[in-house]
Amino acid sequence: MQKNILFGVIGLVVGLIVGFITANSINRSAISQQNTAQVQTNAPFLNPQTQSSDIKEQPLQGKPLPEVSEKLDKAKNEPNNFDAQLEAGNLYVKIQAFDKAQEFYSRAEQLKPSDYEKIVQLGNGFFDIGKFEKAEKWYEQALAKKPDDVNVRTDLGITFVERENPDLDRAVKEFQTSLETNPRHESTLYNLAVAYLKKGKFEETQQVLRQLEDVNPQGQLVKRLKQILVNK
Repeated sequence: MQKNILFGVIGLVVGLIVGFITANSINRSAISQQNTAQVQTNAPFLNPQTQSSDIKEQPLQGKPLPEVSEKLDKAKNEPNNFDAQLEAGNLYVKIQAFDKAQEFYSRAEQLKPSDYEKIVQLGNGFFDIGKFEKAEKWYEQALAKKPDDVNVRTDLGITFVERENPDLDRAVKEFQTSLETNPRHESTLYNLAVAYLKKGKFEETQQVLRQLEDVNPQGQLVKRLKQILVNK
């Protein structure tokens, strides 16, 4: 864990964060990203190299500019505050400053949270910066407490799809376990179909597509999956 965080760039970071509008319209579990599906960006953001001199003080999700700066300062001044480290990491994710985000998530990780929601949030943080093995660790800790959490188990499955060395069989197993709890969970069905497609199991993919259509025939995930299949 790196202990020396450079906060001289906070002014620029704050300006960039203000330019970002969060819109996670489906949820993390609904997106099986790389290679098979080109997922559109959820919301516009300013390039990290963009200068912030022209950015006016405007709200970020209802939070004024000074509050954003305050949160970054709080993470610096309270290194043992889990929530402060996590929130600072989340702010850096919003401008795609993933190296900086990882520093804060690593700080939070060292604090070893035991609360279920905090464990899930830390897993989500590592997921969002593409550290899927780290995300797996925290999702598994969460599922040890609540094994029937379909969203978390589906996210766990995605970590096996998206990591550098995918384990598609393990991913399918996790998705199938999720469906045992909720067989009509749209994002689980979608990601199971993507995993089957990556395994070259087209018949199984089509079968899951039919299940997804039965749940929500006009849904966004049905349309996305059909587009993927058209482009194969």
